[in-house]
Amino acid sequence: MYYSSGNYEAFARPLKPEGVDCKSAYLIGSGLAALSAACYLVRDGQMKGDRIHILEKDALPGGACDGYQYDNLGYVMRGGREMDNHFECMWDLMRSIPSVETEGISVLDEYYWLNKRDPNYSLMRATVNCGEDAHTDGKFGLSDKGAMEIMKLFFTPDEVLFDKRIDELFDKEVLDSNFWLYWRTMFAFENWHSALEMKRYIQRFIHHVGGLPDFKALRFTKYNQYESLILPMIKYLEAHDVQFHYGTKVVNIIFDIQKGKKLAKRIVCMQEEKEDHIGLAENDLVFITNGGCVENSSLGAQNHPAAYNAEIKPGGGWDMWRKIAAQDPSFGHPDKFCGDPEQSNWMSATVTTLDDRIPPYVRNICKRDPFSGGVVTGGIVTVKDSNWLLSWTFNRQPQFRSQPKNQLVGWIYGLFSDKPGNFVKKTMRECTGKEICMEWLYHLGVPVEQIEDLAEHSANTIPCMMPYITAFFMPRGSGDRPAVVPEDSVNFAFIGQFAETGRDTIFTTEYSVRTAMEAVYTLLNVDRGVPEVWGSVYDVRELLNATVQMMDGKKPADVDLGFKEKEVLKNAMKKIQGTEIEKLLKEYHVI
Repeated sequence: MYYSSGNYEAFARPLKPEGVDCKSAYLIGSGLAALSAACYLVRDGQMKGDRIHILEKDALPGGACDGYQYDNLGYVMRGGREMDNHFECMWDLMRSIPSVETEGISVLDEYYWLNKRDPNYSLMRATVNCGEDAHTDGKFGLSDKGAMEIMKLFFTPDEVLFDKRIDELFDKEVLDSNFWLYWRTMFAFENWHSALEMKRYIQRFIHHVGGLPDFKALRFTKYNQYESLILPMIKYLEAHDVQFHYGTKVVNIIFDIQKGKKLAKRIVCMQEEKEDHIGLAENDLVFITNGGCVENSSLGAQNHPAAYNAEIKPGGGWDMWRKIAAQDPSFGHPDKFCGDPEQSNWMSATVTTLDDRIPPYVRNICKRDPFSGGVVTGGIVTVKDSNWLLSWTFNRQPQFRSQPKNQLVGWIYGLFSDKPGNFVKKTMRECTGKEICMEWLYHLGVPVEQIEDLAEHSANTIPCMMPYITAFFMPRGSGDRPAVVPEDSVNFAFIGQFAETGRDTIFTTEYSVRTAMEAVYTLLNVDRGVPEVWGSVYDVRELLNATVQMMDGKKPADVDLGFKEKEVLKNAMKKIQGTEIEKLLKEYHVI
């Protein structure tokens, strides 16, 4: 497997890998990573679909990329996906997946034209005082010291950041700024999360720094992620006779570990409470989704809270990874991620409006008609003075194809599930759907005397507790995540958010697709390049532009420097006069 960039290999079709007709593949789980791996096996590996087996413990595919209407509950989306135009692997795949809504075009075509016609941006990024504009006004609000702290992190080597927390690198100059408000709520970072991952995010998305305050950097699918992304992949795979085995719970994989050779020998699984074994030969490839950000998640209801259940039990993704990791040090250290759910949990809730009483309050904040079919909030609206650090969003409506035209389906999330609310004096995790809706309505500016009635009769709200939703952000070091294909692996790979690949960032759809592509290309020796992570971090234009934008337009030359530094800068400016460097610095408003 090797990386490539540019068009030369992007449009090439690889030759059929040698010996692929004698191979079979087993994919553990059916989340985005596993489905992507199956698609790459079919498209680029040219493996026959009936030799590809997807083993899924649940009755529904998609993993964390869900969106479903449950009987007796209502519409549920545990999360949402913010996407980028430079998800190189994802768009490489989606150009080949047919749309399920419009015949003759791909998922990429559908997504591209939707976001061209209806570009995303927010008209109110944050509120205070029950629905008033917080007037972040597109400003990052960083002091010179805060900007220098971020710059220092940007240039710090990875190995120095192993097992470091964000709040070990940043103080209140950053953590009290608009920058951190934007960042932590957009990406779900907490102060105690990984400084290494924070650095990776800054570098990975340096080309989008200017789009943080108003979300113009983001793009969204038409419907929820299940209907817009997962369902087309399922249809594609079914059309190629890929075998789905629902209700198959993989509990362990047994390896033969020898010097210079590591071989997956047996899959141990449960079907209808009976243990079964799948024997593996060297030609049988295994793709393992280890861990899981939505493991142990639970749904509540309009009148019931979601249970907080962090106990790791046999048959889940964490327990399976623990058993795998016990067999060899190169298989990672799962407890670095799942060992402290109080540091990795947050809650979401799906709210469905049932009549015309709540939508005007949404419209008052988003400044758009939520029933127009176009962008509504343009990303999350963060309640700056919320004890739960509540954020909420309504994406394009309808979010579900089956959704009645007079209803809106939106999403709420709170980063602090253990703090009492501002209006409902209970922690978020103790609240029913109705009570979460009441807290949200309070922050929308609904008159207090109307809040309970609207929450009870004009909305249906389903809470979801996710103890491990940001487990991948926990501080980590070298070897805590297994390499996509560990050294000396013969027939297996790790895929998804808890596998290690260079430079890319977790909690993105791209990371799942990238690890899947790298795994398939490595194990099958596909002779085509995997697109490298977008290289904006190496583009001096992007770096200059981001520096000026992060300082709210203040020129770096105007930063308060010491006498010696000022003299060095003054001399440097003399030397670049009349050069291309001077022109470049002026073009990007550095000088």
